[in-house]
Amino acid sequence: MIEFEYHKMRTAQLIRTAEEERLARSVARARRAARPADRAGHDGTGAESHIGRARRHRLPRTA
Repeated sequence: MIEFEYHKMRTAQLIRTAEEERLARSVARARRAARPADRAGHDGTGAESHIGRARRHRLPRTA
């Protein structure tokens, strides 16, 4: 009988954990969606490099 109680407690805990993870993913998704709206007023040049030369291409790693 006590195994059944443990099973019910564990199931309830798993359900709570899953709901918390769903909520966290939902919040992260909403924040990600809000980012472009926050940047709408900026011209975007602040995040770019100030150096006028092209990006340096790195050589592939050798085995």
